[in-house]
Amino acid sequence: MKKDEAPSYIVDLALRRGATDAVANLHDRQHIMIRFSNNEVTISKFYDESTVDIFLMIKRRRAATTIPFSSTRSLEKTVEKLIKIARMTPPSELYAPLPEGPFSYDPKLLRGSKVSLNPDRLVGYVEEAINAALKEGAKKVAGTLNAVVERNVLATSGNVHASQERGALDISVRAFTSEISSGHFVSVSGDEDRFDPSEAGRIAGEIAAAASNPKPGEPGRFTALLGPLVFADLISQVGILSSAFLVDIGQSFLADKVGSQVACEKLSLIDDPTVAGSYGARAFDDEGVPTRRNVIIERGVLKGYLHNSMTAKKYGVETTGNAGLISPHPWNLIVEPGEKSFEDLLAEIDRGIYVTNDWYLRYQNYRTGDFSTIPRDGIFLIRGGSIESSVRELRISDNMLRILRNIRDLSRTRRWIRWWEVEVPTLTPYAVIDDLNFTKSTM
Repeated sequence: MKKDEAPSYIVDLALRRGATDAVANLHDRQHIMIRFSNNEVTISKFYDESTVDIFLMIKRRRAATTIPFSSTRSLEKTVEKLIKIARMTPPSELYAPLPEGPFSYDPKLLRGSKVSLNPDRLVGYVEEAINAALKEGAKKVAGTLNAVVERNVLATSGNVHASQERGALDISVRAFTSEISSGHFVSVSGDEDRFDPSEAGRIAGEIAAAASNPKPGEPGRFTALLGPLVFADLISQVGILSSAFLVDIGQSFLADKVGSQVACEKLSLIDDPTVAGSYGARAFDDEGVPTRRNVIIERGVLKGYLHNSMTAKKYGVETTGNAGLISPHPWNLIVEPGEKSFEDLLAEIDRGIYVTNDWYLRYQNYRTGDFSTIPRDGIFLIRGGSIESSVRELRISDNMLRILRNIRDLSRTRRWIRWWEVEVPTLTPYAVIDDLNFTKSTM
């Protein structure tokens, strides 16, 4: 069987075996990953993978799995096993049939962007990043570059037959001037024209050079200037937890807040996978529904949740094109820009802390939004509108809703962010947060 024929075959087979609804999504993916450390490439790996996501329902009973694409017999056995599992699964509280197609899709999104998988070209991008960081004063540079070319073929029992091609490039650069002085930045794009590894290396190098000789920071509440890596981590949490499924199971601080002021009026957050050439561009969701621009927060007010057909039926609304067959999710988050430069934001802070990066964001309580995260790489004490010194050993311990409401200002400049800590591509500015709580990260 040809790969492209597999999704339709799986759906037809599932229906013959007793499913009322079925989805099969083939992911045919080529991926080159290059790792570098100590200013040189250390590992280059090529992956050629084909997997199939299979989801089926027998009315209110559901089952799903992901398997490698292999033989026709293997696909048949998987469908038969899922039918048995579904029959034994406790029923969900409601049944919503899959959306009925066919649908029309934006041709620009279906075609996607071209990304080269030429190893020499990709190594050249790595060298650009390394050289840019060294030029700014870094002693050692490390990181990872990923280049992906993917084709998705989707079939559903709702008369959907669709395919999409996409490319993606990302590089994550860490620059060091010592074991405790480092900087980090990324470049992320859905095409090569807007991919800029030199800028990622330059910014990482600048931060590392400025972060030399850090001293232990003092805990307390400070006006905080958050770089794009940090603010993207916080904002991507807002996007993820706007999923109606997560709201419904009590795992979101946005529960019962539609129509309420959840943030400063300067914050507007949109999920927009229709931006051609962006890393998170998508023509259709996992149910085959065309994607669209969805406003999550407008001038601080929560406008609505992200839905698939199941959550939409429960809430009495339309799907937003964000399926996730179980849990809807954002594709491509965008924060509307502010009006000031980074320098303007910095100059207006009398006493504060500039945080360039963070990791390990963990919740103490999803429902209330209490969390902590550890700043990493360059952390700087601000005095009288300028950076005074480099500090370390601090933790951010606060509440998501309090932070959103305490946004003082946002920058004009925005960066696309995606890396290990930020899974959803997020276009974000610098942000000034009033009264952010810092605690000690070590005993």
